[in-house]
Amino acid sequence: MPDVELDFTRTEYAARLASVRAAMAKAGVEVLFTCDPSNMAWLTGYDGWSFYVHQGVLVGPSGDPVFWGRRMDAVGASKTCYMALDDIHGYSDDYVMSTERHAMQDLARVIRAYGWDKARLATEHENYYYSARAHAVLSAELGREPLDATALVNWCRAVKSETELTYMRRAARISELMHERILQVFEPGKRKNEVVAEIYHAAMMGGEIDGEVFGGDYAAICPLLPTGDEASAAHLTWNDKPVPDNSGTFFEISGCHRRYHAPLCRTIWLGQAPADVAWTEMVVLEGIEAGIDATRPGNVAGDVARAFYKVLDRHGVEREGRCGYPIGMSYPPDWGERTFSIRPSDTTVLQPNMTFHFMPALWMADWGLEITETLRIRDSGAAEPLSDYPRKLFVKA
Repeated sequence: MPDVELDFTRTEYAARLASVRAAMAKAGVEVLFTCDPSNMAWLTGYDGWSFYVHQGVLVGPSGDPVFWGRRMDAVGASKTCYMALDDIHGYSDDYVMSTERHAMQDLARVIRAYGWDKARLATEHENYYYSARAHAVLSAELGREPLDATALVNWCRAVKSETELTYMRRAARISELMHERILQVFEPGKRKNEVVAEIYHAAMMGGEIDGEVFGGDYAAICPLLPTGDEASAAHLTWNDKPVPDNSGTFFEISGCHRRYHAPLCRTIWLGQAPADVAWTEMVVLEGIEAGIDATRPGNVAGDVARAFYKVLDRHGVEREGRCGYPIGMSYPPDWGERTFSIRPSDTTVLQPNMTFHFMPALWMADWGLEITETLRIRDSGAAEPLSDYPRKLFVKA
């Protein structure tokens, strides 16, 4: 085995591999190809900014996982993965951005070399990193279309280990420090890009818990901080314009440590918050409390959403869509784990040490309000918010 410093024990990686193989057997899959970088890292330890080219991990019927990617990235795999070098494969650069050949041709070669070309192979059809052409070429090379194993590994990641929770608590501490810095520097006339520079500085500097110092990583989503009527839109980033007085801005951010996230959103109003905004804050906070109280083991994801929406309905506040999603390890472009959703129709049973971002934001006609928490489901009782930061609308007069 290579002498690589890993973020988890080899025992934990072995348990993850066993859980994936059990899910594969249940789905009738003999060989799995996952190209989701979060799944790749979770299974092997691989960590690199290489997800813009074709890459992935193969899980066969036995043995360690197999890394496959660009040759220069196979070097990175040898520095971050626990597998022997014989299970790390790189393709040449003439496959990259080529109109004459495709990397999936090389993946098919690797599959054949392991004797898996006749096995029931599955890929993640609904995935950011798996293109229509990749699927077509791989199907043609193997003479059949792979099965669909979208989210198979993602579901295996749903319940977090103690080490994963440690990393998420560190990410949560970084989120707190980021918000503390935002509150210090955010003022009328400040350019948005200057604020974001402060956010990134705090994110990378990291934090400390019980005397243990740790650093920050880049988050899977960049900071979102729209102001005024732009805050009626959910996913705007920033510009270089001065922040106006008498305006509201929400900050959707997350600390990140060893690729684990703990999003925390808050809203700052410069000047006097209008009466309807202040009243809506009260409603949202009541709804958050109800949702957290419903986040208990044995309940389902829909119970959390219904508890929140019941409060909104009682006060006559309209909102649609889901109000949360699972969170943990991730890479761009999304920090969610893409399995269950906090929506009334979701019947996923909540289990201890599941984690999700409770995201009951409101985007109104000409303003927005985001107050959110990342929650861990306890063994009993209501959920644990991973961050400890005031849950309110911040007003800077």
